[in-house]
Amino acid sequence: MATLSKRAIAGIAAGLMAGATACAAAADYAIVVSQKTQADAPWRLVVDALQAKHRGSVVVYAGGVREALPDLQKLMPRYTCFVATPAEASRQFVTDVHRLTRQLDDDPYTDTLWGILTGYDAPNAMEIARHSEPLVVRKVAAGTDVAIEMCEEGVWYCELTQNRMVQKNKAEAPKQVKGPADTTKALVDTLNEYKADLFVTSGHATERDWQIGYRYRNGSFQSKAGKMAGVDTQGKRWPIESANPKVYLPIGNCLMGHIDGPDAMALAWMNSVGVKQMIGYTVPSWYGYAGWGCLDYFVEQPGRYTFAEAFFANDHALIYRLGKYFPDLLKQEPKAGEMFRGTIALSDAATVEKLRANDGVGLLFDRDVVAFYGDPAWEARMAKGELRWQQSLTEKDGVYTLEIRPRKADKTFEPVNINGSQRGHRPIVQFLPDRVKNPKLLEGQDLQPVITDDFVLVPQPGKYESDRVYRVRFTAERVR
Repeated sequence: MATLSKRAIAGIAAGLMAGATACAAAADYAIVVSQKTQADAPWRLVVDALQAKHRGSVVVYAGGVREALPDLQKLMPRYTCFVATPAEASRQFVTDVHRLTRQLDDDPYTDTLWGILTGYDAPNAMEIARHSEPLVVRKVAAGTDVAIEMCEEGVWYCELTQNRMVQKNKAEAPKQVKGPADTTKALVDTLNEYKADLFVTSGHATERDWQIGYRYRNGSFQSKAGKMAGVDTQGKRWPIESANPKVYLPIGNCLMGHIDGPDAMALAWMNSVGVKQMIGYTVPSWYGYAGWGCLDYFVEQPGRYTFAEAFFANDHALIYRLGKYFPDLLKQEPKAGEMFRGTIALSDAATVEKLRANDGVGLLFDRDVVAFYGDPAWEARMAKGELRWQQSLTEKDGVYTLEIRPRKADKTFEPVNINGSQRGHRPIVQFLPDRVKNPKLLEGQDLQPVITDDFVLVPQPGKYESDRVYRVRFTAERVR
């Protein structure tokens, strides 16, 4: 990666300041950074660039990140970006950010759409910070079965069955074809040549590699010093250099979000593969709700949510389920990654399946261990596609009306795709345009909605009712 001079970076920040008229107001965006990182000149310029881009408020903490709580409670920002060096962006840091951002008010939900902005080095972080052009996801590539019919175009290679491949050309139906036995080079090509906007993976992984085949021998992606390469079953290396901006969903991979040193996979995705936003488990993944559910909101409701909104809609869904069925677990804060240390072997398939049946344990395990990396206000959104229900929110004279209109008859609320773990039946989430207070429900009591200061959650109706418009009406006072 080319190193930018301080003068060049400062010039970029000044240019962003001049063109910031379309960005969020200060009250809507906060930048949280440690004193140590703020005092490091190249990283301080990353903070400056974000501040110019979003006209954001800067919160500096001296010790742990949870010291930022009082300032964030005063600001109540819609977006919060945690600027952190790779050394700071640890597993515990991710967990601390999860827990901090649920404490801005009294409800149990995350109160601000957050992201951790880091990179292989400060110039890499700067590239992510300064990037502002929205991304419309038109091309999708995956190493696992995804709902490609919901995408404009794309291809996926099966991790379970060798040679299975499904591709969709623009304006055509998906079709299954015979793929290569070793998909390493093909997947590298989806990044280098096809220039996918969204990349999706699952299966076995560590902080240093993604093992492409789950049930059969295949190659791998490997990272070192901020670079990524595919290594096929014959040992041949295929370097990955993919500059086009993209988002990455390692929905089922263990440890893909754990930054444990300069060779971490997450840093290579951001540094040499053009990833501007990604999620990733910081621990071995076994339950899957916090990862796989992002597909339910992002890919399977094309165009409805930004990448960040989809992640946090799924986060709200997880916390709702935990609170509804396991309220005694809601306030527990187990140490990240050590919930079952010394008690189970995750390689024991029978034990894993038994744990998966314990919904409360799984939800608690998943809740605070998936990172979101990138600028949370940057907009990446699927190209608009067919939606199973229409969802609209209107407001008049302090009365808010959320209407949900089925479009697929009795198929409306059925899962779109069941590949993976904990799929389907996610609640309907509607983000509010402004924060509100004192909500009072007027209509829709039977739907059991949850109305917070910045979103409405409606559990999916258990039974489809022909021609019904599912409606939630409530009054609320706008905060700002």
